[in-house]
Amino acid sequence: MLETSARLLRLLSLLQTPRDWTGTELAERLEVSTRTVRNDIERLRGLGYPVDATRGSIGGYRLGAGAELPPLLLDDEEAVAVAIGLRTAAGGTITGVEETSLRALAKLEQVLPNRLRRRVNALQKFTVPVPRDEQGPRVDANLLSMLAAACRDHERLRFEYRAHDGSATRRQVEPYRLVNWGRRWYLVAWDVAKADWRTFRVDRIDPKPPFGPRFTPRELPEDVTDRVRRGVSAAAWRYRARVTVHAAAEVVTERINPAVGTVEAVDENTCVLETGADSLDTLAVHLGMLGVGFTVSEPPELVSLLRELSERYRDATR
Repeated sequence: MLETSARLLRLLSLLQTPRDWTGTELAERLEVSTRTVRNDIERLRGLGYPVDATRGSIGGYRLGAGAELPPLLLDDEEAVAVAIGLRTAAGGTITGVEETSLRALAKLEQVLPNRLRRRVNALQKFTVPVPRDEQGPRVDANLLSMLAAACRDHERLRFEYRAHDGSATRRQVEPYRLVNWGRRWYLVAWDVAKADWRTFRVDRIDPKPPFGPRFTPRELPEDVTDRVRRGVSAAAWRYRARVTVHAAAEVVTERINPAVGTVEAVDENTCVLETGADSLDTLAVHLGMLGVGFTVSEPPELVSLLRELSERYRDATR
């Protein structure tokens, strides 16, 4: 049987899981009587932990939200996962959390057992991070919190939006989802003026509070995820291509990621692929990896590059 102090820590750990515990379940886990469980619950409350209780046949105990953050009790895998997450956040794409993440990480590493500290330190020592592009898009943590709150509360947003060419427009939208794609954040919203769904890069949003009024939520389109993936990829493309592929649409669809492009069937053995990339060379490589025949009609720069590559490959095999 656990000593009182150890038993209280074990009880606190159980109560931190997102579920209700009956007194009998807690007694079995702690190997004590239900009366001891009730006494321990009162001890935790006396220490400032808000333990909620519900009555009835399906009643139980759960750790509620208090005025202060109680100590967290983590198992080995949870502790390592939190440490990795904090280290990633310290060098990520969200501003305003770097110093906070490092402070929290320092506190966590200080209390980690040696076996776990060695795992976390090994990850840090033998992982080579990709240098962060200081000119790349970064998003303020407060802005993300603000947008998330507007999604939760169904409040209309007003903001100035900077397009890719630098021009700015005023937008009024009904926000629904925040999407993290690669190193960028996006807001999926219903554009009130355009009466259609739109995807906005968060780093280009300049909010204009106050927000509101509240709106009645619409039903998200079934294909909203695919639409976002296609939209954010296409927005980042520098070059676009329309390619006639000599294969069934189902075959091509299986060979590409939805973010790479869209496929439209022409007949049983032909389809049209609309795709793009940041460079013509990358686009040519991706098309070559389809493993089937294709014909490129646009852009003319890509047509010229493919002709040059075909002659180069022909010379290489002579």
